Amino acid sequence: MNYSLRQLKVFVAVAHAGSFSRAGEQIGLSQSAVSHSVKELESEIGVKLLDRTTREVVLTQAGQQLAARLERLLEELTSTLLDTRSVGHQLSGTVRVAASQTISAHLMPQSIAAAALEFPAIRFVLHDRPQQWVLQSIYQGEVDFGMVIDPIQANDLDCEAVLSEPFLLLCRNDHPLAAQEQVPWQALQGANLVLQDYASGSRPLIDDALLRQGIETNIVQQIGHPATLFPMVEAGIGISVLPALALPLPQGRPLVVRPLIPVVDRQLMLVRRKNRSLSRAAEAIWQVVRQQAQQLTAARSGDPLFNHD
Repeated sequence: MNYSLRQLKVFVAVAHAGSFSRAGEQIGLSQSAVSHSVKELESEIGVKLLDRTTREVVLTQAGQQLAARLERLLEELTSTLLDTRSVGHQLSGTVRVAASQTISAHLMPQSIAAAALEFPAIRFVLHDRPQQWVLQSIYQGEVDFGMVIDPIQANDLDCEAVLSEPFLLLCRNDHPLAAQEQVPWQALQGANLVLQDYASGSRPLIDDALLRQGIETNIVQQIGHPATLFPMVEAGIGISVLPALALPLPQGRPLVVRPLIPVVDRQLMLVRRKNRSLSRAAEAIWQVVRQQAQQLTAARSGDPLFNHD
């Protein structure tokens, strides 16, 4: 059957008003338009719904049954649509965000705290996982959006770069390179390095930088969690290359960081599925994370560690 919602609403209006003209006045249609709509509905369902006289219209038995049930169904439909609109506009509910471990430890806490102040009705749930898991969870719809390290090969994702930061050298304060204000990548030639493994989005960038500089190193340890770099380097196992977001250094440790030149940056990206709208709550949290990244960039502007040729 090819009936329309408009026809159903017109019929219910006629059933209530008992007149084509009164129904038309109530819903803003002419008498003839109302009559034509009801005739189309009767033709479509193959049942006479109204007995027409010169003064009034009277519901048939089938019309009475339909009108009673339709009224409840249309009220429920209206309520459902209003509820849906409310959900689409409300700034409440749960927003799930995935990010790699370094990002989770050093940018997301500020984002969660800022979101709690600005949007107390939104529950911000963070999933702290390796980058590949982050991407997979976005694809599968397990999270609203994520934050990853560029580059990523994904034409079906919407990406927005929100933070650019350099890689730094990490070493003991008694290491010969610690005496230099800036350390050339070439100074890493032949060095023992402790690096994060390939679960980190930063590792391919570090490998590429070493390759482009023609530097051969000895990777003595590959670890999963970025915090493990600090005790490894402190123990003298090797030196390391780490992203600036891994700072600050643990207090009281004999460790220093130095800028590496030429500068090699990594881009942090907010990522969501393409052609999939975020809820208003998720969009609000996206903007909070974006703002926190911008504030971090502004706070670094006067730090010589982030301002070098």
